Amino acid sequence: MILPFLADAAGYLHFEQLGLSPVALDLGFFQIKWYSLGYIAGIFIGWWYLLKLLAQPGAPMARRHADDLVFYVTLGIILGGRIGYVLFYKPDMLGRPLEILQLWEGGMSFHGGLIGVVLALIYAARKHGLNLLRVMDYVACAVPPGIFLVRLANFVNGELWGRPTTVPWAIIFPRAGPQPRHPSQLYEAAGEGLLLFLILWFLFWKTDARYQPGKLVGTFALGYGLVRVALERVRNPDAGLEHLAWGLTMGQTLSVPLLLGGAWLVATAKSRRQRVEPIAGSESVS
Repeated sequence: MILPFLADAAGYLHFEQLGLSPVALDLGFFQIKWYSLGYIAGIFIGWWYLLKLLAQPGAPMARRHADDLVFYVTLGIILGGRIGYVLFYKPDMLGRPLEILQLWEGGMSFHGGLIGVVLALIYAARKHGLNLLRVMDYVACAVPPGIFLVRLANFVNGELWGRPTTVPWAIIFPRAGPQPRHPSQLYEAAGEGLLLFLILWFLFWKTDARYQPGKLVGTFALGYGLVRVALERVRNPDAGLEHLAWGLTMGQTLSVPLLLGGAWLVATAKSRRQRVEPIAGSESVS
């Protein structure tokens, strides 16, 4: 089973050798793709994990709030991700509005989806009278599993490949020409998904970070920004955005606000620490 992955320097692994298909289930008249399942599974896993976090003392919202929140967050992910993709990466699609609605063809922006989620959280927090920063702290902890699954789906789709390289584990992607390239989708799954989840898991369960409003969401923003800026050096830039005037890729440019905002939230988190009265349960936490 492992032999296909042991491509030597003279004969790099071809993506087709992996036998992967973007279609998870083909019913003939209807197809279910791994990309869509990645988003769906990410939302449900995130919801499940959020409920686990809310079961701890000092939670900023109750189960009923979380159930309501998942609806708005889902809308934020879909609408923000798609609109962001069009505005940031494919503005020419504005002249073909019907294509914008074809979500099954792929094309979502993480940064656009993040903006959509933030707007959804602002609305939900105001609607229910919740502490916005503390709600965002908890939601941030539940996001990385979804990023992990979607990045794996990007790899299965053979898209968002990396820059040309000579590392032994390089892969030749069929739509990227004959050059072996970094499997940057897997790097992003590991960094943006797995690593970020473990960091937030440790901070939530092993420290008092959840009682310092903004620390967890700030760590998420700072961590994602650092990983994305670093991995853009091996990820192939989107067509037409290879050489922006200021020397950064579009992904790096969109990550700069995350770096700055995340660093500020983490640095000022202790000053916001206060006695936490839970929304659910009866135990107060100092």
